[in-house]
Amino acid sequence: MDADKLNSLTAALEYIEHDLSGEFSQEQCAKAACCSLSGLQKLFRSVFNKSVGDYVTRRRLTAAARELQQTDRTALDIALEFGWGSAEAFTRAFSRVWGVTPSEYRRSWRFSGLCPRLDFPRHFMREGELIMTNKYDISELYDYIRSKQGTYALSFDTSHLMEINDSLGHEAGDKVILECLHRIDRECTDGMMMFRIGGDEFVMMTGLSDKSAVEALAKRVLSHNGECVLHNGAEIPVNMRAGAVLLKSGKLSYSELFAELVSAPSDVPGKVKF
Repeated sequence: MDADKLNSLTAALEYIEHDLSGEFSQEQCAKAACCSLSGLQKLFRSVFNKSVGDYVTRRRLTAAARELQQTDRTALDIALEFGWGSAEAFTRAFSRVWGVTPSEYRRSWRFSGLCPRLDFPRHFMREGELIMTNKYDISELYDYIRSKQGTYALSFDTSHLMEINDSLGHEAGDKVILECLHRIDRECTDGMMMFRIGGDEFVMMTGLSDKSAVEALAKRVLSHNGECVLHNGAEIPVNMRAGAVLLKSGKLSYSELFAELVSAPSDVPGKVKF
């Protein structure tokens, strides 16, 4: 990616984050990125595999989910803050992304980071093919992760998501992602944290230092491998791989820590790699 495109995307992401609850204009975003609207839309989709509008909606719904979790504000109040004109419109949008209504989400979920801020993609080789995958910015969690030295982080990776997206579409892939997140979220207890680090990659900060307890926790999540989600009448099996990273004392850089978390999962679904 050349410097001009990199600068345009950086400026666009900054513009979007500046005021998620404000009135958003793709035209103004393109202006901030110093490119045409069509140029920004094409560049954004080619790099991040999603439209500007879809990304903004998902970022707003992620922020709204955090408000539902952390406050007792009404759904209408939150809806109005993030640009929906009514509780009904907000509920429809929220349900499309989260699979549940705001009130159901408030009762049953701990996790809120469905769509963290995008960072620039990383590239890697898979079976001789160059693969580009979305990366999410977790830099704001770096100090928190380092404060958990001596405990384990569990990394989970969704199996065959690219194939599902290619053969059944991204809506099917989104349902698979949501199911993976829910399986992990159900096992999170007080003192644990989950966050998303890639398109199909998630990390659970367990707070546990006992290897056997960490393995048992991971196996509870993986015990649901093979269970299906429904999409347009078709059953899609959902499987994950897992790996445990002991957060050792020392000063790992952000990039080193990120790379270790990404590479942790076992090559075999259902297995836990240490």
